[in-house]
Order: sequence, then C-alpha cells, then structure tokens
Amino acid sequence: MEKGRTVVVSALQFACTDDISTNVATAERLVRAAHKQGANIILIQELFEGYYFCQAQREDFIQRAKPHKDHPTILRMQKLAKELGVVIPVSFFEEANNAHYNSIAIIDADGTDLGIYRKSHIPDGPGYEEKFYFNPGDTGFKVFQTKLAKIGVAICWDQWFPEAARAMVLQGAEILFYPTAIGSEPQDGSIDSRDHWKRVMQGHAGANLVPLVASNRIGKEIIETEHGKSEITFYGNSFIAGNLT
Repeated sequence: MEKGRTVVVSALQFACTDDISTNVATAERLVRAAHKQGANIILIQELFEGYYFCQAQREDFIQRAKPHKDHPTILRMQKLAKELGVVIPVSFFEEANNAHYNSIAIIDADGTDLGIYRKSHIPDGPGYEEKFYFNPGDTGFKVFQTKLAKIGVAICWDQWFPEAARAMVLQGAEILFYPTAIGSEPQDGSIDSRDHWKRVMQGHAGANLVPLVASNRIGKEIIETEHGKSEITFYGNSFIAGNLT
C-alpha cells in the first residue's frame, strides 16, 4: 500500500440468534466499537442475519433470501459506513431471479455499494449442505477499489482453494478478507478443523505477501432438519494474519 495511508482492519465475531433485527443490531454495535478503536475496514462474519440454516435441507429457509437491490441490511450498513467513514463487506443470502447465491456486498467508506461477489466454492456435506440453497457464484473472483485500499473478498469454503487468493492478489488486492461460518462436524464430534482452517489462510497471506482477515461466528446452533435435530458449535477464532505470517 502507498505510504501515507493508514488502514486498520477488524474482524468481528459474535453468536447469532435467529432474529434478523437482533443480529443486525449486534453487528452495528460491534462495528461502532471497532471504529472507536481505530478500525476503518471492518469484516462481519458470513450470513450473520441469522442461524447458519444450511445444517438442514428445508424449502422454507429459501424464503430468507432477498435481492441485492434495496436489501434492508445492506442499506442500513451503507448508512453506518458513511456515518463512520469505514468500509464494511456485508454478507447476505441473495435472490437473483430464479437463482440464489451466498453473496457479499462491499460498502465503501462513503456509503457507496461497490458491487457484490458471489461465493464460488459451495460445500455439500453433513451440517454444511449449501448446495441445496446456493448456486455456484457467477462473478468470478473480484477485487474492489475502496477509498482505503484495494481489497479482495472471498467467502468461507473459498478459503480452502489457494487459487482464489492468488487470483485476487494478481488483480491487485492489497488485503484479503474471508467471512466464515465454520465449526464442529455434526456427523463426527472428534473432527476439529480449527487449526487446519487457520493455517491454510495463514498460508495465503504468506504465499501472496498480503495481510488476511478472517471472521467466524461463535456459539452453539441447533436446527431442526428432515432427520431430526442437527447441532454445530462454531469455534470462532477470528484472526488477522500479517503478510509474513
């Protein structure tokens, strides 16, 4: 980054309820707290408006999707970003005609919506049955020129693929951001991916010589599925990796 620019990043981390207004209010409170501590690019975790509903394959959960245009949470975050002068990537479940995406809108420090990235890599396994809800993204990997830095933003499962990070850095990304929802494995409680998850992203930072910011939710969430109750304990461990980490 150019000399003279001061960029302070923050990764938020909180336990979600399944009430949109409560979660959005929590996100706003934490954005304000991060800003008060000097942060000016603030990452909120993946799909923070509610529980991680992808534990189940339920058609009623598809109703949670909303179009990008005039999305109420994005509009609220635009006002907040403009008020505070901060950049906020905003994760949301997107309805786009007959398709549905796991998407993120990048809100610049003046409140401008710079556009969206749609998650490319979609997991499909016990507790993380995203292919039931999300089409593979059609935007390709993108970078966004904000007023503070040129940033690359991918989403959760994208982080397991080094090509995603490299593609964004080759387009000029100066910082990489990964909002995430990851935790225990409902089918096998002995599996703990936490350290592997962190090390892979530290590798992206080290291999590409750029800082990386990862935000993950915490807390236990129980979802009623077609086979009974499913439970995931999200392990948080949000972190910021330096470019030599």
